[in-house]
Amino acid sequence: MGVLDHMSGIFDCSRGSSRHRKYRQLQTVEVKIRLDCEGCERKVKRSLEGMKGVSQVLVDRKSNKVTVVGYVEPARVLARIAHRTGKKAELWPYVPYDTVAHPYTAGVYDKKAPAGYVRSNQDPQVSQFARASSFEVRYTTAFSDENPTACAVM
Repeated sequence: MGVLDHMSGIFDCSRGSSRHRKYRQLQTVEVKIRLDCEGCERKVKRSLEGMKGVSQVLVDRKSNKVTVVGYVEPARVLARIAHRTGKKAELWPYVPYDTVAHPYTAGVYDKKAPAGYVRSNQDPQVSQFARASSFEVRYTTAFSDENPTACAVM
């Protein structure tokens, strides 16, 4: 079977090398974009529906979110929106409120986020504020009212 594969590779009439072709995966791209009216919504939706590889476009005007499902790359979706509509777009920066350990820390909480969402904290500086070291935890729990073996210095 190895010889047949080799021979079919030699006599392949298709253009380019099919062995090294990179297949795109089906993925969901979420984009944050300012949508003011139905016209903006329609303009964005039509520009993305005409894109090659897109199978579904969902627009949520209330939360300023566009979801694109298909065989597309996120960078190309952003470039298409910017080119066709002239609007500033960015990848969806928010995660659900329940997935973050400390949602009210300085770099995570965002007033402009839709209800139930906070900013994702990929930055190590921001996530460091949310975590207390074992040294800090040990000393703060030593004087806690909930700790029955706590020191009673009062």
